[in-house]
Amino acid sequence: MLHTFGRHWPLYLIEATLLGIFMLSASIAVALVQHPDSRLSRRIRSPFARRATIGAAMGLTAVALIYSPWGQRSGAHMNPAVTLSFAAMGRIATHDAAFYVAAQFGGGILGMLAAGLLLGPRIAHPSVSHVRTVPGSRGTAAALLAEAVISFALLSAVLALGRSGAAPYTGFAAGGMVALFITFEAPLSGMSMNPARTVASAFAARSADSIWVYLVAPTTAMLLAAAAHTAAYGRADAAPTLTPHAAHRCGLHCRGVNRNGNRDVVVGIEHGEAAMHPMPRRGEATPSTIP
Repeated sequence: MLHTFGRHWPLYLIEATLLGIFMLSASIAVALVQHPDSRLSRRIRSPFARRATIGAAMGLTAVALIYSPWGQRSGAHMNPAVTLSFAAMGRIATHDAAFYVAAQFGGGILGMLAAGLLLGPRIAHPSVSHVRTVPGSRGTAAALLAEAVISFALLSAVLALGRSGAAPYTGFAAGGMVALFITFEAPLSGMSMNPARTVASAFAARSADSIWVYLVAPTTAMLLAAAAHTAAYGRADAAPTLTPHAAHRCGLHCRGVNRNGNRDVVVGIEHGEAAMHPMPRRGEATPSTIP
């Protein structure tokens, strides 16, 4: 495990940084749109319009992180539920998955600490509330179900698009889903889909109210989506290749042609985010994702 860490620590650091940036961006967006002292909040009165504005901001943030050089390098999982689902599918080695998950939780917390330093008391105002995700007025059961549905839908869509000719645009589709979910689903659960995202906000707020919902629902739902995809299309024949040479050429996600003979595409998402690394057909050169 230490050998793995020594070889791949830059990727773990990238994962932490990406989710930290996402949390900082979310805090700024919510403060600008929701805090009563903000000019923008005085111009946007409708709760629906406010959610749509925040959703658009976070969808664009997701797309920017996904297609950034760093996002392309690490796969831009930024979500423990995604990483664990990919590990279950054999798309990332177990040790790497463990370090990815640890980095995601740590990066999210650091992002919230940075947001607190930047925003000061505004981050704790009830209108911002450390961008916590908590059940809405319909209660915990509704939040649990809603989180499960959107998490299952998101990963299912990403995996399906990854097998199609639209694979290079999966990140845009996932970012769009994030924007839509924030706009329409947030009143039910706050729209998390990401255990690390919720834990980071809860840590900053010193509150663990209903946190189990956001640990259980996204993880279980994405694992089910991964299992359904594997049952429908099979598992890639090749396990992740992590020799120094292969890791240098295509990161953590190298694998061969699947059982159907189709070209595999690796996708990684956070909170809806996705990054694509097309795998070559036999005989083709492997694209470099690590300089």
